[in-house]
Amino acid sequence: MGAGEGMGSDAMGGMMPPSAPNGMPMPSGGGGMAMHMTFFWGKRVEFLFSGWPGDRGVGIYLLALLFVFVTAALVDCLPSISRRLSRGPAAAAGDRWVSNALLLTALHAVRLGLAYLVMLAVMSFNVGVLIVAIAGHAVGFLVSGGGLSKGDRSTEPEGPTKAMES
Repeated sequence: MGAGEGMGSDAMGGMMPPSAPNGMPMPSGGGGMAMHMTFFWGKRVEFLFSGWPGDRGVGIYLLALLFVFVTAALVDCLPSISRRLSRGPAAAAGDRWVSNALLLTALHAVRLGLAYLVMLAVMSFNVGVLIVAIAGHAVGFLVSGGGLSKGDRSTEPEGPTKAMES
């Protein structure tokens, strides 16, 4: 490595990349896409991985949106699965509590990883990505926390009839 080159450096010696006339930073080397700093509409976007979906057409853009939607829905479905596992018969067994705790920890780690992926996708500042992320979270809540899942009524609000029954 030469002078001024280090980890994360682009051999510019700590200088800011040049700006285009509209104030957008110009891509450094290789002709990549510029990063947006405000929300925008359009199918020409990169998020999560370099060049994905990029300029590969509407079909790949829609596939990327579907990926964000499913990932966001899973973020809201995994806590319901964790609750069921922690209340199930395996949780009561004395000799299996360690394996159950490890499984719950793994599910929690997967949920956090997926949540960070959704956050990073939204940070592409594409309005389409933002909309499908919100819709995915809403559908995930509806399916798991909103009472549509069978047998899980723990999130049901206590109404006046419930209060009178007790």
